[in-house]
Amino acid sequence: MSPLCESFLPADKLNHMEPFYPLHVWVCGSCFLVQLEEYVSGEEIFTEYAYFSSYASSWVEHAERYVRDMVDRLRLDRQSFVVELASNDGYLLQWFVKRGIPCLGIEPARNVAKAAQDKGVDTLVRFFDEALGASLASEGRQADLIAGNNVLAQVPDLNSFVAGIRNLLKPTGTATLEFPHLQRLVEGNQFDTIYHEHFSYFSLLSVERILAAHELTVFDVEELWTHGGSLRVFARHAADRSRPVSQRVLSLREREARLGYGKIESYRAFQPRIEHTKRRLLELLIRAREEGKRVVGYGAPGKGNTLLNFCGIRSDLCEFTVDRNPYKHGRFLPGTHIPIHPPERLDEARPDYVLILPWNFKDEIMAQLAHVRSWGGKFIVPIPEATVVG
Repeated sequence: MSPLCESFLPADKLNHMEPFYPLHVWVCGSCFLVQLEEYVSGEEIFTEYAYFSSYASSWVEHAERYVRDMVDRLRLDRQSFVVELASNDGYLLQWFVKRGIPCLGIEPARNVAKAAQDKGVDTLVRFFDEALGASLASEGRQADLIAGNNVLAQVPDLNSFVAGIRNLLKPTGTATLEFPHLQRLVEGNQFDTIYHEHFSYFSLLSVERILAAHELTVFDVEELWTHGGSLRVFARHAADRSRPVSQRVLSLREREARLGYGKIESYRAFQPRIEHTKRRLLELLIRAREEGKRVVGYGAPGKGNTLLNFCGIRSDLCEFTVDRNPYKHGRFLPGTHIPIHPPERLDEARPDYVLILPWNFKDEIMAQLAHVRSWGGKFIVPIPEATVVG
């Protein structure tokens, strides 16, 4: 049982009843899509959202590289049109704006969309679906490039969303979708990336089936470092034969089949590993507290809330956490009620251990916090297994 991972609590709500929902993951024995039940609607989760992409420097740099690569690869110019689905605070489209390439962001969270508009990014505050894709196409606004970075997992109605991409994409256009790779999630023991806001978890096998059902073909794929290991798939209309399916797609397809991602039995060994990681982290934190050491967190990401709630870690084991996002300051983590402070609070406390909750940015974070070592502080990286870094 777990709360919604982005439902940060103000102080005046701490004594109110808090909703928890089952966090059970299912696998389809036909298409092998890994998915959660839809306990709450996308409108409830994403109308106002606490995640602002621009607070992760390496993610913004990743977006800038993507724009540079797509401009070169697809020869985009001032006559092109780019659409990003779930464009957040303009972290990506700002780089197209600076190049003078026409673009549109589609973002359902009003508070996040405003930050994008303040950067000069034209943003439509809507949920994207089949009807909206058709509506934009009927206005003559079909896209040369559709980008969807870390949105596919957060879509409750996949068929409507992918049909919208088909409608919006020009006949010779390209759609790129980035999402955490299921293989890396399982092999890296990244169970904390499972939470209610992520409805689905994808292998290449399952993504190809979803896109093919809507006459879209994956013709290339890249394996990325982001979010603990992601895929970026390149899709085109099935009728567009100008770009054949690459060897990278064929090789990854074969690898997933060999590793068993097309067999239910392969998924059953995951749970015992998750439980071992929980015990290891709790042993480490309990020993630190028994020795009189101070432990605080760094970051307040969604994945951290899955980890903390599953392990039963509260302020007795982790006093507080700090985060760069001002929206979260003075609030409390859902379920565990660990307080969130600005980063300066960490230097005031001078803890013995810093628990890095956004472990996918651990190298960036440890470089930013190198001064922690000056007072003898160490870092705890919880995934794939709780490890102390001196």
